[in-house]
Amino acid sequence: MDIVVLEIEPVSIIAICIMIGALVLAFVKKWMMTYALMVANFIVFILTFTFFKFGDVSAIIWDLGFRPLYLSIEYFPQIYTLFTSMFVHGGFAHIIGNMIIFFFMGIAFEQRIGAKKFLAIYLITGVCGALTHSLMNLGPETRGISLIGASGAIFGIMGAFAFSYPRDEVVMPIPLGIIMVLRKIKVIYAVILFAALETVIVFLDIQDNTAHFAHLGGLISGFILAAILIGRKKTHTEKGQTIYYDSYKPMAPSKIDYTKLNKLAGTPELKEMLNRVKNETVPQVRDVWLEHFFEKAICPKCKNPLNHFDGKIWCENCGFRSNY
Repeated sequence: MDIVVLEIEPVSIIAICIMIGALVLAFVKKWMMTYALMVANFIVFILTFTFFKFGDVSAIIWDLGFRPLYLSIEYFPQIYTLFTSMFVHGGFAHIIGNMIIFFFMGIAFEQRIGAKKFLAIYLITGVCGALTHSLMNLGPETRGISLIGASGAIFGIMGAFAFSYPRDEVVMPIPLGIIMVLRKIKVIYAVILFAALETVIVFLDIQDNTAHFAHLGGLISGFILAAILIGRKKTHTEKGQTIYYDSYKPMAPSKIDYTKLNKLAGTPELKEMLNRVKNETVPQVRDVWLEHFFEKAICPKCKNPLNHFDGKIWCENCGFRSNY
């Protein structure tokens, strides 16, 4: 059996450089990966409909889309398209729909877990979504059809977000009949809604040229990856009870006694974190900075790590207690 290496157009090589370059630049400059991924997607989209290969077929879609056929030994050199296909979209509605959902979900989740874990979840679940789609489309009629789009990875982000912080609220476009409306909704409810729609479409075998198995594969792998990489943030109360951070309503900013926290901010880094807590208006983001603050803060008596929950601070080593 001969190994087949398909030639790709120069514009496709440029697109690959943009994909990789955007992620490397974001990592080096410490930019948000959500923004870097969105910019890369839009630049590749512009290139996609600027250069064509066979008449009206885009060179980038032809070269960088993933096909189930590439899982075979013969065409395995094209396996890199599992990555590149996440940045390729087939039309304006396709990319806008994906990027709107990604914007609202991605920013909030990345602020929760950090850029490294966020990017790992995005890329891995995108690959898992593509593989799920491929396993369901290995027949002779479908194994050569290109899979493109970021939706598998976006569903992966949704699944991971719902597992780790189900009670967080985000603004999301919610389908109501034939229109979409922006509503603030808990992450878990948004994911249940989208998962239910995908399941119904798959069950009814509705043919709409959308890779719904990629969506479900991304979503499920997002849950699994979140359990491995993140877990659910928890602490123990003074009475020894295990409490998850997503099981309580965040304190209102006015109820935080910053004079108590100021006493714990003994380094420039802690003071900077506390200033971010004070100035942040989004409760979920404020809680992230507060969590970072307590991860770095130490007991004023014995210099050991502190525990905190629901406005209470305590040290398990020396018994120090305070409220904030």
